[in-house]
Amino acid sequence: MDEIEVGEVFTISDETGEDQEVEVLAKVTLEGTDYVAVSFVEDVQDDTEDDIDLYFLRVDDDGEFSAIETDEEFDQVSEAFDEILELEELED
Repeated sequence: MDEIEVGEVFTISDETGEDQEVEVLAKVTLEGTDYVAVSFVEDVQDDTEDDIDLYFLRVDDDGEFSAIETDEEFDQVSEAFDEILELEELED
């Protein structure tokens, strides 16, 4: 599986089984595991950055996305992405 890059668009199935296009907005590796922050492509095109809903997903070894399962893991990932996004805002 190729490395997932920021800006790539993927199709995932939501809870209702409908396919949705998501764009990778940021990526981080924690303790050897890759995570991505994604948002629905529709939202990225329509909204200002302040209004975009971010979703964090784990990237499995085979390149598939999976949900983050524990609150502890979610908190670690959320904090890491907060730091990345704050740095990007400072650079703009």
